[in-house]
Amino acid sequence: MQQLIISCSLSPTSRSAILAGALAGAIHRIGDEAELIDLRELELPFCDADTCYAHPNVKRLQQAIAGAAAVTLAVPIYNYGVGGAARNVVALTGKVWTDKVVGFVCGAGGQSSYMSVMNIANSLMLDFRSIVVPRFVYATGKAFDQNRVTDRDLVERIEHLAGELHRFGTALARP
Repeated sequence: MQQLIISCSLSPTSRSAILAGALAGAIHRIGDEAELIDLRELELPFCDADTCYAHPNVKRLQQAIAGAAAVTLAVPIYNYGVGGAARNVVALTGKVWTDKVVGFVCGAGGQSSYMSVMNIANSLMLDFRSIVVPRFVYATGKAFDQNRVTDRDLVERIEHLAGELHRFGTALARP
């Protein structure tokens, strides 16, 4: 099964990018293919509801989402909300999210923002009928040591999410 991970942080020291890499490894270990798109390496225009949709990188992103059985957004949490780059991705790619299985991994500064993905998750569910995996990974800085995940519980949650994405994606695959 083909899975896609979109790392949505633009920070050079992104914890959500570290989570994206850890999830890609977990997906490979269960036997699925994982494509990782890092927005730090993919220039995207701001959604202007006009000419932005013709940008070649927007087309590439739409094709990657369309070709995946499950898509995970690796997002930073800023001020009790998902970072703007992730919201821009959804706005740029629109209907390609229809009926997609979607997961979330979140890098955050504090414990209090664990419900921050609900705004974008609700939008995906209501606007595009995406199937959001009800268990997502939320991690703060204490789970990391430089550029790797060191918290064993976090590693287990990432492995579990990879399995759930596979389970949902396989069960909902169109014949």
